[in-house]
Amino acid sequence: MIFLYLLGLLSLAVQATFITLAIAAGLYYLAELVEEYTVMAKYIITWTVIVTACIHIGLQLFEDIPLHLNALGLVQQVLHGLLLRDFPVVRVTSIPFITAILTLVLHHYMAFKFFGTVYYNFSEVLAYFTLCLWVVPFALFVSLSANDYVLPTTGEKQPLLLGDSNVLTDYLSRKSKRYSLLSFFSFAKESILPQRSKKAF
Repeated sequence: MIFLYLLGLLSLAVQATFITLAIAAGLYYLAELVEEYTVMAKYIITWTVIVTACIHIGLQLFEDIPLHLNALGLVQQVLHGLLLRDFPVVRVTSIPFITAILTLVLHHYMAFKFFGTVYYNFSEVLAYFTLCLWVVPFALFVSLSANDYVLPTTGEKQPLLLGDSNVLTDYLSRKSKRYSLLSFFSFAKESILPQRSKKAF
């Protein structure tokens, strides 16, 4: 009996490892796609914001979800739309970004409180959290790496010339110090996974 129990724990650890690696590979692939196709990514995220706003309106019309939850969800979608104006540039110190994070935390709290007091099926609760709370923030989180290799423009808020360096050198030196999802996964890929060396003939 105890041996089978230990085997069950071991299999859970193996399954969790495989699931974690699959999620990491999927996130890395999505970050690569967003970096390569920023215009298409903005288009998809914009339509995701619109669909999520329509879901909140539909929940208000056809379900017994409270008005404050749907209103907060609509405010979140407006903030996400404001973040998409300068896409792929996402300024984490901007007012819309900070407000979007705060409203996301507040929306989670209020949704947990509501679904903790009113009974719904687990699939319905998961559908609400997935479609109304997680899809757009997750897409914006993955797209944070799209700004890493955008060339400097005249719309930069900070001066690019510092000292004797030129515009491009200063810009790339500032950009190389930033941390993003894609750079994290690149570091993990290089440090964890074995590298094959190509043979020179």
